Amino acid sequence: MNVPENISTAMLKRPLSVAKRYLLLIFAWCCLAMGIIGVFVPGLPTTVFILMAGWAAAKSSPRFSHWLESHKLFGPMLRNWRETRSVSRKAKWSATVTMLLCAVILFFTAPQLWIAEVISLVMAVVLAWLWMRPEPK
Repeated sequence: MNVPENISTAMLKRPLSVAKRYLLLIFAWCCLAMGIIGVFVPGLPTTVFILMAGWAAAKSSPRFSHWLESHKLFGPMLRNWRETRSVSRKAKWSATVTMLLCAVILFFTAPQLWIAEVISLVMAVVLAWLWMRPEPK
């Protein structure tokens, strides 16, 4: 398909339906809420939830997306991800410490050992993915 140089490929995509935009916006707000809760609750990966909120906001609400990217706490994280697909070392260590703490608590409090093992395995997979991301320059 021959496309004039002044038209971006984003302009060629069909716009999302109103229902899809609202669903993505609700998803973005839920991810933001989970990310904020994750700041205080060990085991919830704040970084991952904020990145998902940024993705969904960018697809559904330019105003909400702009607010997230302008936020003093979430903005740098989202800009690093958008520009270089990178996650700061501080965010990686924060996620690691909170997930390790959560795993320890789980092993002492889970009613069945396998529950703690499965949840810890999921957290380990998330951490492995997170640590494989490059760090911003």
